[in-house]
Amino acid sequence: MTEPQTLTVDVNGFPCRVWRKGNGPKLGFLAGFGGLPRWVPFLDALAQKHTVIVPSLPGFPGATGHTVLDNHLDWVVAVHHLLRHADLGGADLIGSSVGGAFAADLAAIFPGLVKRLTLIAPFGLFDETDPATDPWAQRADNVAGLMCADPANWKQLVEMPAGANSIEWPIEMTRASEAAARALWPLGNTHLVKRLPLIDVPTLILWGSEDRVMPQSYAKTIAAKIKGPSRIQVIEKAGHLAYLDQPQAVANAIETFVA
Repeated sequence: MTEPQTLTVDVNGFPCRVWRKGNGPKLGFLAGFGGLPRWVPFLDALAQKHTVIVPSLPGFPGATGHTVLDNHLDWVVAVHHLLRHADLGGADLIGSSVGGAFAADLAAIFPGLVKRLTLIAPFGLFDETDPATDPWAQRADNVAGLMCADPANWKQLVEMPAGANSIEWPIEMTRASEAAARALWPLGNTHLVKRLPLIDVPTLILWGSEDRVMPQSYAKTIAAKIKGPSRIQVIEKAGHLAYLDQPQAVANAIETFVA
């Protein structure tokens, strides 16, 4: 697995890492809970036919600047700036989990920014009759089982790579969780449901069959509210971060959608 090209985008005076790899039509990806401490097989699968561009959200691995974002509007403006400067204006966009909340908002609020939208179990909604699980309220040793059907996939994502600073690495991982909490507190609910009808682009909604964070009922809510054409696809044997459990299956679903 070859390494991607690494670029840096300035957002509010803070650096945000942007990975880029592959050739073909541009395809952006906003990662889920925990961000992307490392390049993963899912992205390599997409890069076979696309130029895959992966901006790191403020505070996620490879980026800082989350502490100056005080409300949801601050976050949306910052992520919009990040996508524009990462050369993703008018491109297909994938958003998972935390990243999915922002991908949906950007498609809703900025017409023309997103060509086609893929949402993988996005945050941003909350139904008290079928509540989501609060990942920030969990013991650290329970998080792996929440994020992935196979906890080993989460542990592999966040394990310290060779050459990393043993003191800085856990700080970076904690910062990613803090940034997501700052963006989505409380309970991941940004009242996205009010803005879903503004999304008028084709939308693919993917959900892991074993998602223990976001109920599958939310997929139906999203599909019913979106103005543009949408469809739901369940990824078998996958948890909340389905692209870690079933990278090829998720990539195949997206490839079929954007073809």
